[in-house]
Amino acid sequence: MANQVDSGTIVSRAKLSNTRTTPQKSRRVINIIRGERADVALTTLKFANQEVAGEIYQLVNSAVASAKLKNPTLRDASELWVAEATVDEGFTLKRFRPRAQGRGYRINKRTSSINIVLSSDKNFRTSGPVKRSAKKVETKSEGKAE
Repeated sequence: MANQVDSGTIVSRAKLSNTRTTPQKSRRVINIIRGERADVALTTLKFANQEVAGEIYQLVNSAVASAKLKNPTLRDASELWVAEATVDEGFTLKRFRPRAQGRGYRINKRTSSINIVLSSDKNFRTSGPVKRSAKKVETKSEGKAE
C-alpha cells in the first residue's frame, strides 16, 4: 500500500505476518537494514547468511514494487529509504517433547510479524514516541487517610 504524504513524500508499506522464525532472529536482520537506502538493503539481504533474510528480501522488494506502481515517476529503489522496520511477536506453537520417566517438556515454536515502511524522505517517521500523561490514580487507601 503506497500513498503520498504531504510535501510529496512517497510512503510504501509491506507486512509479513506470522513467519516461522523467532522475533529475536528476525530483529538481527532487520537491524542491519533499518535506515538504509532500499537498493542497499536489498543487496545486503541477498547476501545475508540468515535464513529469514530471503523472506525479508521479498518483503522489501514487494514494498519497492508497490511504491513504483503507485508513483510512476519513481525510477528505482535507490530513491527510497527504509524509514521503519519493526518485528513483533506472532503466535506461538506449543509442542511437547517426551522426556525421561514419562514427563513432557514444552517446546515453543515462535513466529514473528515483520513490518517495513519505505519512504522517499530519509527522516520520515509515521509515528513518534508514545507520550503518556502523568495522571495520579487515587486508591482507596489514600481516600480514607483523612
